[in-house]
Amino acid sequence: MSFNTFFWPIIYTIFAWWFGTGIILLLNQRHRSTYQATFWMSGLVMLFALLGLKTSANLTSVAGAYCGFTCALLVWAWQEIGFLLGFITGPRRVACPEGCRGWKKAWYAFQTIAHHELALIILAVAIVTVTWGGSNLIGLWTFLILWVMRQSAKLNVFFGVLNLNEKFLPVHLKYIHTYFTCKTMNPLMPISVMVAMLFAVPLWQNVFAEGAGPYQIASSAILGTLLSLAIVEHILMVLPMSTERLWKWGLR
Repeated sequence: MSFNTFFWPIIYTIFAWWFGTGIILLLNQRHRSTYQATFWMSGLVMLFALLGLKTSANLTSVAGAYCGFTCALLVWAWQEIGFLLGFITGPRRVACPEGCRGWKKAWYAFQTIAHHELALIILAVAIVTVTWGGSNLIGLWTFLILWVMRQSAKLNVFFGVLNLNEKFLPVHLKYIHTYFTCKTMNPLMPISVMVAMLFAVPLWQNVFAEGAGPYQIASSAILGTLLSLAIVEHILMVLPMSTERLWKWGLR
């Protein structure tokens, strides 16, 4: 196995994660008059991405791995843009009432993102549909990793972490910050990290497995890198350091 076989998929995944996040943040910094056009254009891109997933579903090559991963990211980007621009959030759009705690606060918090959660389910079903029976499922696994780790991040932010990253929320979504909890640690965080690592380790083992082909190496490296980045993001939530500098160019 050559160095380039697994090196470039790792670099590509890191770049796509960093650059894609920055572009979404940058689009959100534009004037609100551009929001509707941005949302619909991203929806058009999402439809082409679904077509790309369908086309590459049986393409078990390095190119197929890159294509499936990239298309899944573009599908994911649509719901991220829709959420941050305020089009796909939830029926509740006000701050958490003073003194609200427990299950009542959890229910209110869910209401603020209910439509967003429904959109994620619909997109997951769409990806399963277009890749059903295919041999190249990296797009599906990419979306599932992003979905599960995002759900974990939401729960951890609700239960309490040190870094809430509230500056990533635009002004029209600042009310969501009132449902966050700021504290050093919560019991779910170590569980989230350990369970994610249990899935990350086999992925990296597949990369360096004896006799692994180019597709297995590329797809496993991409998924392993993506999951590892999500684990790092979780750990950074409880460390006294900010990640905002990584996307300073997108948070003008």
